Amino acid sequence: MEKTMEKGKGTLILTAAGLAACAVFFIYGMKNGLFASEEAMAQFLSGFGIWGPLAFVGLQVVQVVIPIMPGGISCLAGVLLFGPVWGFVYNYVGICIGSALAFQIARKFGMPAVERAAGSQKLGRYLKWVDNGVFDRLFAAAIFFPAAPDDLLCFLAGVTRMRFGRFLLIILLGKPFSIALYSLGLTVIFDRLLGLAG
Repeated sequence: MEKTMEKGKGTLILTAAGLAACAVFFIYGMKNGLFASEEAMAQFLSGFGIWGPLAFVGLQVVQVVIPIMPGGISCLAGVLLFGPVWGFVYNYVGICIGSALAFQIARKFGMPAVERAAGSQKLGRYLKWVDNGVFDRLFAAAIFFPAAPDDLLCFLAGVTRMRFGRFLLIILLGKPFSIALYSLGLTVIFDRLLGLAG
């Protein structure tokens, strides 16, 4: 019983620390125009030198928890800034950590956290998944394909009966495909647009 309570306290502390770090980074980014353009992002990351990749992973964590930019755009930025292989790796690590943090935040704070994450998005369709008892399967399919609102679904998963271990396994196995599609697909589109402009 004591071990369970200690584990719960540890999770709460990590969740609170992660949320606080996200909020601080978000405020800093807004004040300094960090999210205004890819050039501003590249300039910010270049200031970190060899720590630039770590800063980018942190940015990806934040953008899952606090949607400061569309996930596809940040994935594209990762590939453009670090190349296809390392861009994919940094995108994957940051998004997986952010997804786990979103789950834990919702697990602690419940539906208010989900509703805040939803913003203007409608939850009805996804709440039906929970009511019909098919959330786990549909969640896994949605994470695998890049069209669903993954970040919102990670928050919603936190208020279901899904165990964290199962959630994490779905994220770790499902995210590579969708991140690769986003990253590589958007890179091709971006290159073609540059070709047309040039």
